[in-house]
Amino acid sequence: MSEAGDNVFGRGRRGRDGDGPRGRRDRAPRRDEGPTLDERVVNIARVDKVHKGGRNLSWRALVVVGDNQGHVGAAIGKAREIPDAIRKGSERARKDMITVKLVGGTIPHTVQTRVQTADVLLKPAVPGTGVIAGGPVRAVMEAAGVSDVLTKSLGSNNPVNIVWATIAALRSLRTVDAVAELRGLQVHEVGFRPRQTGE
Repeated sequence: MSEAGDNVFGRGRRGRDGDGPRGRRDRAPRRDEGPTLDERVVNIARVDKVHKGGRNLSWRALVVVGDNQGHVGAAIGKAREIPDAIRKGSERARKDMITVKLVGGTIPHTVQTRVQTADVLLKPAVPGTGVIAGGPVRAVMEAAGVSDVLTKSLGSNNPVNIVWATIAALRSLRTVDAVAELRGLQVHEVGFRPRQTGE
């Protein structure tokens, strides 16, 4: 084949250094790749489905994802293999992240939320307290960037429901500025007294 043909089907197609547009496209970041996030696998459960033709085995992974700066999400991924279930859960959690209202390193006020049989209580804490929480609640709090908080799980110990209740509680948080704006008042008219160190 002529040298021109080599340029068309060889070097000319692959481009300089042997990687043309097709090679660059293969190395381009995937859509689900973004900023590095704190990913925590809270629970992995085996799921057996019995059908007429036999039994199908799959896995369910509960994944919590956050940026440690006031954004957190949680989701469940299901697949035949554990790594695939974790990956699916992580991708869904990234799409469903919420913004958490924080005051310093804690939450602005006490909140209690119930989801099905899970009942979660969250209370603000002074600096240095740390995250006082069990496994599922701790994963959500630390992924969201909460450094000081008191929590208590008052209902079921089902990790899935506990995580949903914790996410719902964080979603319901409001700052004093948001409450004042909602009521059409000045901040000092709301009657909110900031928590003092040592209380």
